[in-house]
Amino acid sequence: MALRMHPSLAVHVGDWLKTEIVEPAGISVTDLAAHFGVSRQALSTLLNGNASLSADMAIRFEKAFGVAADTLLRMQTQHDLAKARQHEAQIKVARLARAA
Repeated sequence: MALRMHPSLAVHVGDWLKTEIVEPAGISVTDLAAHFGVSRQALSTLLNGNASLSADMAIRFEKAFGVAADTLLRMQTQHDLAKARQHEAQIKVARLARAA
């Protein structure tokens, strides 16, 4: 049996990046997007929790701020799984019988 994280603990990685990394660094979203070579809209959408973190963007944050891309991607996965668990009862899939 796997341990389950309470959904309230699964923070969207974009929100975490905004409050814990970007805002304390004192850099604007516009300037950070230019530094990353991405659109302001793409970065803003992520930081506002409206888009998932890609591996490419995780590496950009790792290079700029030193936070491990692996950690950021695990945070994103935990958030996604917590969201899916909220409606898992609606996912109707029967257990497969094992082949003999």
